[in-house]
Amino acid sequence: MDRVQSATPQHTAGPRGTERTAGPSGGTGSEAGPGSRRAAAQRQQMRQDLAAAAMELFASQGYEETTVDQIAAAAGVARRTFFRYFRSKEEAIFPDHDDTLVRVADLLASAEPEEHPLDVVCRGIKEVLRMYASTPGVSVARYQLIRQVPALREREIAVVARYERLFTRYLLGRFDTGESIPSGWQRGGEDDPMLAEVSAAAVVAAHNHVLRRWLRAGGRGDVEAQLDHSFEVIRRTFWAASAPGARRRGPLVAPGASGMPEDGVAESALSASPGGEVLITVARTDAPLEVVVDSIRAALSGTRGH
Repeated sequence: MDRVQSATPQHTAGPRGTERTAGPSGGTGSEAGPGSRRAAAQRQQMRQDLAAAAMELFASQGYEETTVDQIAAAAGVARRTFFRYFRSKEEAIFPDHDDTLVRVADLLASAEPEEHPLDVVCRGIKEVLRMYASTPGVSVARYQLIRQVPALREREIAVVARYERLFTRYLLGRFDTGESIPSGWQRGGEDDPMLAEVSAAAVVAAHNHVLRRWLRAGGRGDVEAQLDHSFEVIRRTFWAASAPGARRRGPLVAPGASGMPEDGVAESALSASPGGEVLITVARTDAPLEVVVDSIRAALSGTRGH
């Protein structure tokens, strides 16, 4: 198998057949000027060219039969140029993940403290979905190839694990922060690490499920809407109650701390204990939800005290 040990691209290539040297950062960063941005765009274009050449050869003559020399020749560059962008031929199947991972990390880092942490993670994984959805034909062809080649499946699993680790670290950081966070976000105790890992894994698993279903359908359908639906299921399951005062992006969490529809919550509350008494409370329609819940808790405590 064609492979080298170099881990970080150090050069940026221009149009096919030409090469130019870039800085260690690849020409990216907030301080980058027009020249650096142009170099970064050229680097990205070369990665795409190499990936497209690899996909064409894999499809026409088979993955095992294709060499790095052939991929480089098809892209119009030298073998050494290939290894400035990818460490191995299987890595060329996933040309966008490095940049997408950086973009997702920036999104997490720039999220406002008032936004629910699970919403931030959901926005992050949606960036990954958009990467696939931006080129449906390429994504479908890559999916079909990955299903046939065990080495590519292993590589895909490793790529997905990077996102999951990133989301887990972010959620753990939100739990561990010393800032004042509404209690609806911070469960406290020994469950915090478990909740962070389970939530991150659930978001990634939901993304993978929706993505695979979309790819099997030939890249047709509103894949973002399908993912949004999956997010709501996760919110109701792991983060049923929104934090008081938390700012939400996208659809609201379904009513009820149990994640059930409003009618379902009422039915459950009335039938939870057939031998219990029925409690009736009165509240103003403009009262905050947390105030209403507190009044109900107080009334229940008083009832149980008798």
